[in-house]
Amino acid sequence: MTDSIDLPLLTGGCLCGRVRYTARGAPTFELNCHCRVCQKITGSGYTPVAAFAEDAVRVEGEIKYHERLGDSGRKVWEGFCAECGARLTGKAETMPGLLLLQAGSYDDPNRFKPTADIFTAS
Repeated sequence: MTDSIDLPLLTGGCLCGRVRYTARGAPTFELNCHCRVCQKITGSGYTPVAAFAEDAVRVEGEIKYHERLGDSGRKVWEGFCAECGARLTGKAETMPGLLLLQAGSYDDPNRFKPTADIFTAS
C-alpha cells in the first residue's frame, strides 16, 4: 500500500487568494466539458475539469455553492469563492464521492492532461 504522503500534490485557488485547495493523488478523470452550462459559467467554449476523490481534497476558505439540475435531472452544485466569485469546484449527485476541480484554478496549469472532450455538440 502506498502512503498518501508519497502521492503527487496538486495546489490551486481562486483569483483573490481567499480560497486555497490541495489535492493528493491522481485524478479519477480529466476532461474538457463543452456543455452550455460550462460555456455560460466560463464565457468560453468549454471548462477544463478534473475529478478527485472528495476525501483527497482539502479546501481552506469559504466556497459558496449554487445548486441546479443537470441534464440527468439530478442535482449539481457549482462551487465559487464567496469573495471574488471564481468557480473552483463542482459536485454531482451522479458522481458521489468525487469533487470536481476547475483546472484553470490550478497553480500549475501544465498539470492538467485531459483525455476526453464531452458535450461537444453543444
